[in-house]
Amino acid sequence: MKEIIFDGVSKSYDKNTKVLDNLNFKINEGERLVLLGPSGCGKSTTLRIIAGLSSITSGNLILGGKIANDLEPKDRNISMVFQNYALYPHMTVRENICYALKINKISASEIERRLNDVLVTLKLEGLEDRKPKDLSGGQRQRVALARALVKQSDYFLLDEPLSNLDAQLRFHARKELVKLHEKYKMTLVYVTHDQVEAMTIGQRIVLLNKGKIQMADSPDNIYNHPVNVFTATFIGSPSMNIIKSKVKNNEVYIGDYHIKLPKHLQKLIENYDKDFVYIGIRPEYIEKCEESKNNLKIKVNFVEDYGNKLGVYFDIDGSEHVFLSEDKSIKKEDTLFVKFDLEKICLFDTESKENLEVKN
Repeated sequence: MKEIIFDGVSKSYDKNTKVLDNLNFKINEGERLVLLGPSGCGKSTTLRIIAGLSSITSGNLILGGKIANDLEPKDRNISMVFQNYALYPHMTVRENICYALKINKISASEIERRLNDVLVTLKLEGLEDRKPKDLSGGQRQRVALARALVKQSDYFLLDEPLSNLDAQLRFHARKELVKLHEKYKMTLVYVTHDQVEAMTIGQRIVLLNKGKIQMADSPDNIYNHPVNVFTATFIGSPSMNIIKSKVKNNEVYIGDYHIKLPKHLQKLIENYDKDFVYIGIRPEYIEKCEESKNNLKIKVNFVEDYGNKLGVYFDIDGSEHVFLSEDKSIKKEDTLFVKFDLEKICLFDTESKENLEVKN
C-alpha cells in the first residue's frame, strides 16, 4: 500500500501566515497526480511535506498506512526531481545517477543493471562519461529523472522539473514522463503552475489557491465541470468566459440575447433567488453565426492569430471576452453575431462564485 493521505493538514509560519489550510485528499498507489495552482498557492509546500522537508502545523500525513509527520526524509522511500535538477557538477552522468545507490550499499551488479535500464529508457546511452556542463538542458533534465528512477522508490516527487526547458522540449518531455510512469507504476506527484502540463500529465489534478483545495478531480471534469469561477478561469487557454447575466421570470439574458437553458440548468434557475447569474462558456463553444435577433451582437476589439484559428475578443458591458474561430477574415472593429453551444454552459452564483450544479 503506497498511497498518500492528507488528513486535515495545515501549515503556518506564524499566526498571520497560513500556507496550507486543512488539506484533505488521497493520492492512490500508482497514481499520477498533479498539484496545480498559481505562485504562492502552497503546492510546493505540499510536496515538501510529503518529502519531509517541511513540517506540519496540524493534521496528519499518512504514507503507506502509517502516520509520517515525524518520519525522517531518508526513511520515506522517496525520490525527488527539483526545478534546477541539482546535479553534482564535478560528477559524470554515470556518477550522478549511481551516487545514491552506492551510498545505500547496493551491489555493483544491481547498480549496473539499474543504470543500463534507465540509460536506455531515457535515451542517455553514450553520455555516461560527460559532466553536466557538457549536456543540453533536456539532457540534464533526463539525468535528473534517471537519478530518481534508479532508486526505485515508492514515491516519485517532481517540483516543476520542465520549467527550464524550451516549449518543444517540454512537449516531448511531458510525453516521456507519462511513458515512464506507465512503465514503472510509481506513485507520482507532480507540481506545476502550467495548466497545460497539468492537463496532459495528470490522471487527477488537485487545484490549490491560497492554501485551500479548489477542486480535486480528473482533467476532463475540471475543464468541463469546474466547481467555481476560480477553477473555470484558471484552467484553459484562453480561459472560460464568465459573463454576468440578467435573470428575469426564470429566464437568463445577456442584453437581449435569450439564453435558452437546457432542462437540467433551467431547474436550477427556477430555484435561484438572485437578479443576476454568471454564465460560464469556453471560447471554443462560441461561434460566429448569421445575423439574427435571437443571437448576440458583438463588436470585435482585438484579434489574436494562433495559426490554425483566431482568438476574437469582444466586450459585454465593459468586460472582455473571447471566442475561437477558424474564419481568418475576421478583423478588428468588425460587427458580428455569435451564438453559444447551450449544452456546454455553466452557471455560477454571483456571490459565492460556486457552480450552481455543484452547489445544489
